[in-house]
Parts: sequence; C-alpha cells; structure tokens
Amino acid sequence: MRKTVSPRFFVLSAGLLAALALQGCSSINEPTSIKGFIAFISPYKPDIVQGNVVTTEQITQIKTGMSRSQVRDILGSPLIADPFHGDRWDYVFTLRRQGFDDQQRSFVVLFEKDQVLKIDAPTLPSEEQFVASISRRKLPTSTPKLELSDAERAALPTPVQVAVAAPAASAAALAGATRPYPPLESPAP
Repeated sequence: MRKTVSPRFFVLSAGLLAALALQGCSSINEPTSIKGFIAFISPYKPDIVQGNVVTTEQITQIKTGMSRSQVRDILGSPLIADPFHGDRWDYVFTLRRQGFDDQQRSFVVLFEKDQVLKIDAPTLPSEEQFVASISRRKLPTSTPKLELSDAERAALPTPVQVAVAAPAASAAALAGATRPYPPLESPAP
C-alpha cells in the first residue's frame, strides 16, 4: 500500500522554506553585521603598491634648473609622462592593503627646456614617517624607562641581610648536595 502525502504537508514545508529565506534577507539590512561576516570570510588580498615612493628628503634634493636625467636619478621614472604635455612629469604613489586605509600621494614636476621649472607637491612624509605608515605592527610611541633615578632608588626598601654560615671544610660540602636519581633504563626482566 502506497502512502500519499497530504497537501497540508506541502503548504507547511513551503511556508517554512519561505520563512527561512526571508530571515536570511533580514540580516542584509544591518550593515555592521554583514561587514563583520564578510570580513570574517573574506579571502586574502595581496598588497597593491603602485608608483614611486617619494619622501621629503628626496624632494629637497631637487633644485630648479636640474636636468630630466638628474631628476630621474633621484626620484625614479615618473608614473605618468604624458605625450601631450611633454614638460610635465606626474609621480603618483598608491598603496592598498586589506584592513588598512588606502594611501595615495601625487605631485608634479614641471620642466621648461628640459630643466626643472617648478615642483608642485603637497606635504610629503619623511622616510621615517613613511615606514611608520606602512608598518603592520604598531611601534611604541615612547621608549620604556630602563633605569631608576636616585630618588626612586632611595625610596626602595633595603634588602634584608641573611647571615652566612661558616664555610665547611669537607670535600662533600664543597661538591654540593647529592641527589638520588632514578636509573635511565629500566632493568631487564
């Protein structure tokens, strides 16, 4: 005898399935929960570094009147050398890392008759600041104190003097206390 499934079972199953589907949609409206969930399951994304790292120390070496080859030796090749604006070199640096804010810096070197006319640059970081900005670990802001001052030493409690016993003249006392150790190997049966 064959059992038939009642239509009521199909209606209840469809209702349960619809409720589960709608429950899944309700979590999409909460951006913080979805961000946390996506961040938890997101795959590894490699660091994307593009352009030239240019620091304040490098910019100070560039003087008006320098040739293009001298600028290229100091700053490297420009990221953008526009063929329609031959007297303009654009240096752009971008860094994209997972879990960190994107970094982007750009500046322009203008030439006139193959010599530096002007540098249009925002405030650029020093080498130390740049290294600190790309470091994954947080560097300590201050160095730890490694030595006590004279006032702090004076405030310390004085150590208790322990009476030292008279030296024993026996060779056993000089050798130290002997301890019984278990054998390294178990005896053969």
